[in-house]
Amino acid sequence: MKRLSHHLIGAEQGSLVLFSDFEDNGPMWTGEGPREVRRTVQFSEAFRAAPMVTVGISMWDTGGDTNQRADLQAEAVTAERFELVFRTWGDSRVARIRADWMALGELAGGDDWQLY
Repeated sequence: MKRLSHHLIGAEQGSLVLFSDFEDNGPMWTGEGPREVRRTVQFSEAFRAAPMVTVGISMWDTGGDTNQRADLQAEAVTAERFELVFRTWGDSRVARIRADWMALGELAGGDDWQLY
């Protein structure tokens, strides 16, 4: 369990279309094997430390003639940003993905200061 020890807690959320590969026959729609898309999400304000980030698929547009395989993760989380990563593999055909995310963590306050 992550314990928050600061009295200022911030939450930020967003939604991001990661790709729309059916429009231009991109690799998620026409390719096979391991495929990956990464998008950097910048927080509107830095957290005091790396926040907890949750992600979820909010729109999933796929071809119905193959197995549907998906992995969505938040990686490289820092106080300022994180990488939203979608992966698929095999013969899965993914036309579009929209992912929602939420970050929750401590915020710096006016009484916070560092000597050096």
